[in-house]
Amino acid sequence: MSKITVIGAGNVGATCANVMVQKELASEIVLLDIKEGVAEGKALDMMQTATLLGFDTRVIGVTSDYSKTADSDVVVITSGIPRKPGMTREDLIGINAGIVKDVAQNVLKFSPNAIIVVISNPMDTMTYLALKTTGLPKNRIIGMGGILDSSRFKCYLSLALNAPASDIQGVVIGGHGDTTMIPLARFATYNGVPVTSILDSETTNKVVADTMVGGATLTKFLGTSAWYAPGAAGAALVEAIIRDEKKVYPCCVALDGEYGQKDICIGVPVVIGKTGWEKVVDFKLNAEEQAAFNKSAEAVRSMNSVLKDMNLI
Repeated sequence: MSKITVIGAGNVGATCANVMVQKELASEIVLLDIKEGVAEGKALDMMQTATLLGFDTRVIGVTSDYSKTADSDVVVITSGIPRKPGMTREDLIGINAGIVKDVAQNVLKFSPNAIIVVISNPMDTMTYLALKTTGLPKNRIIGMGGILDSSRFKCYLSLALNAPASDIQGVVIGGHGDTTMIPLARFATYNGVPVTSILDSETTNKVVADTMVGGATLTKFLGTSAWYAPGAAGAALVEAIIRDEKKVYPCCVALDGEYGQKDICIGVPVVIGKTGWEKVVDFKLNAEEQAAFNKSAEAVRSMNSVLKDMNLI
């Protein structure tokens, strides 16, 4: 069976690992953190649920020992720090870029064929950094953000419709940020029926607005970033890879002319399988949607420029 590594045993990384363990996506899952004992403790805690939840996956926790991650099929990178009061965008990018770059290089020493899933923020920029600094084929670098944003979109739609979220389709493209993501209301459906034909424009607009600040809303409630949905979104992406599901998920990937953009990693619908992302799905955006996507891309490029200014790529 497969082997999966999760770098970063914080809330998101541990939740992601726990979901994957319960789905038995691999025979072995390695949880790695730089803080002594954290990954070991969380791994042991998960292992002690095996007979209660009925799984046989082995979970191993390690402190900064990348040799234990050898021959991983998929590596999920969650490491990095959240933005704190008084920190500038450049501060966050500078610190997390150094972490992500170091992690990616260490991972590839022991798992040169791994597919890398990036969750660390700012996610679009960290995905671009991983692509530029590892030299891996673009299909093997995938940012998770759009899956999470789409899940939140479908949650808010389900609440507005008073309907099960499992009956709703909805996609969010663009950058993974409060002002850059684009919930595509025109494409959202409830059992095949366009939600725009059920909900009035005011309600639809509120759903879109709530989706865009979904992460900030939770941070306000919790005093820190969310973890259940981000962790589950990361696990869903890994599942599609490991099980070669050919699912269409909106993910942050490198574009080369698709959706009118080049030299950027940004969220678009892609087919996910055992080799990573296999192809971009063209949603045929209208003029308004394309303009919003172009604006989102410019904002992401602005973030990416900080990497160049700091000589990180």
